[in-house]
Amino acid sequence: MISPTGPRVRLSRSALVAGVGQAIEARGADAVADLRRDAYGHGVLFVAETLAQVGIRAAVLDPESVEVAQGVGIAAAPDAPTLNPGAIFGFPEAHSEAGDTPRPVMSLVGSVLSIKALRAGEGVSYNYTHIASQDTRIALVSGGFGQGVARSLGNHASVEIRGALYPVVGRVAMDVCVVDIGGADLARGDEVIYFGGEGPAGPALTTWEAASGLTAAELVCALGLRLPREVVA
Repeated sequence: MISPTGPRVRLSRSALVAGVGQAIEARGADAVADLRRDAYGHGVLFVAETLAQVGIRAAVLDPESVEVAQGVGIAAAPDAPTLNPGAIFGFPEAHSEAGDTPRPVMSLVGSVLSIKALRAGEGVSYNYTHIASQDTRIALVSGGFGQGVARSLGNHASVEIRGALYPVVGRVAMDVCVVDIGGADLARGDEVIYFGGEGPAGPALTTWEAASGLTAAELVCALGLRLPREVVA
């Protein structure tokens, strides 16, 4: 059962369909897909079903995924993959001709756990790398480096809550992050989007890459292999 407050990854079926279409347009339906590392943390079954529906018949697979993929009509291929995983999964590297950043298939979602006041001069999280310059309010949100949230995001990234972006302040902790929400009308239990979706956090993987030095593929794989997954339309 997925925790209603704990961090989880949300997988968009419509974004996957769009990404697969873009990849096929570039390479053709006879291409081979790369579904290793449990389809970059997205889940082999979820991705293979969509690939099979549009005519892809082969993929490079980890041994433990062969049976699952074959069950929906995807055979294991020894050849190197030719479909661009960045296009399939909406990584920032896969820009369209218009220069738009693609919508990622995966979103990272958490929740507001608590809200409290932070006074000017007070610090937050390990070693107080953030000191409040004025009185404000902070939210403790679920998701930390223990679940795959990069430690380097503190003081560099923002999260989306109720359609607006708020900065992550201080160092990322093992299970939580601290977010400066100022005077915003937010409440315990509000959904927090780290990246992905159709709102302002949609392209945030680009910021994650810059702050962490990791690729989008590495980041989403670390999250998808650790966290519960939910699929939406």
